Amino acid sequence: MATDPLFVEDAFLQQAEATVLAVNERGGIILDRTIFYATSGGQPGDTGTLTRADGSAVEIGATIYGADKSEIIHVPAGNDQLPEPGEIVRLDLDWPRRHNHMRMHTALHLLCSLVPYPVTGGSIGEVDSRLDFDIEDAGAIEKDALTEQINALVAAGHPITNRWISDDELAANPDMVRTMSVKPPMGTGKVRLIGIGVDEEVDLQPCGGTHVANTSEIGPVHISKIEKKGRQNRRIRIRFGEAS
Repeated sequence: MATDPLFVEDAFLQQAEATVLAVNERGGIILDRTIFYATSGGQPGDTGTLTRADGSAVEIGATIYGADKSEIIHVPAGNDQLPEPGEIVRLDLDWPRRHNHMRMHTALHLLCSLVPYPVTGGSIGEVDSRLDFDIEDAGAIEKDALTEQINALVAAGHPITNRWISDDELAANPDMVRTMSVKPPMGTGKVRLIGIGVDEEVDLQPCGGTHVANTSEIGPVHISKIEKKGRQNRRIRIRFGEAS
């Protein structure tokens, strides 16, 4: 029961209609297509509502992938009456939450472009996010200077684009992959690349997440903390807004 992930090609869709394919044994709702991003790559799954033809709504508290990642499961937040297979429902995202994740995810790409070390982990939140880097000595990375650099990229208004390459092309260019802990979404024969800049000069890497269309949409950010998390692990935290 494959779900068509509409968010891959258009992350700005806030509403859509879909057909219920199944409701699993745990009450998870599987649709033929969805605008709800499923938890992966450090980005949380979307929340929102599914509205049935009679006007009743099912609040969705989480969105996750099924075992083989072909189906996307919408997890109800409460005890709402669940739809039946074959029903057509209207999907509405919690857009402010999703848009914050898109802004943050794009900001992390900028951070990654400025810190030239392998990424060992990361997490995306609505106001605070982090990337972990494989750095033995992070003494050369200064918090205020890094904040200034990332805000310059934000203010420059660089466009964000996506394009596809084959699995074989990615395998032939392993330097495109910055993340050590999360592998690019491969296996379908093609991989999506996210580029930042007119000629992808700011950043280019494989990614399955959702992003804004222009860096100016991120708004002001600041590096809130640089932490030592192991002999070669440095955690860099980023937050929305100007530093206090």
